[in-house]
Amino acid sequence: MQTWSKNAGKYKSRGTIAKVPDYPKPGILFYDISTLLLNTKALTATVKRLADEIGQYEPDIIAGIESRGFLMAGPVAIELAVGVQMIRKKGKLPGETLSHTYDLEYGHDTLEIQKSSALSGKRVAIVDDIFATGGTLSAATTLIRKQGSIVVCSACILELAFLNGKDKLDAPFISLVQATE
Repeated sequence: MQTWSKNAGKYKSRGTIAKVPDYPKPGILFYDISTLLLNTKALTATVKRLADEIGQYEPDIIAGIESRGFLMAGPVAIELAVGVQMIRKKGKLPGETLSHTYDLEYGHDTLEIQKSSALSGKRVAIVDDIFATGGTLSAATTLIRKQGSIVVCSACILELAFLNGKDKLDAPFISLVQATE
């Protein structure tokens, strides 16, 4: 897989995302960003590239999807000088929350955010590491809108384009790398 390092205004590709076959179960090819996170130059370039792309939409908040989305949301928010919101699995946030339950291939899952009137009307960009079927990102979009925020875009490092997940999205979508198989 690929990521970028900035070189004379252009991004130069460099393999930094590991492919792990048969994880978490046989027949699944898992894309592991741990190798990217350990590579300072690749991580810095990836954060800057995400910030450059997302910044065009002028967000007030970067919302990161649990858990690997948190790893990109914080640094991107710092680059853009905006706040961060956590989108978490059910039962992991204190205080009053908003939730949205969505269908998975085999079952259901629920995402939550802390309820805050201060976020009403804010422009939010949603960030995750890898985009596959679109179910989680679509659910996160619905959840952010429940609090009265405006989803200006969503972004990921790697898109599994062959799964056609973008069909479930109705806001601009950014992916730095597209896997086609």
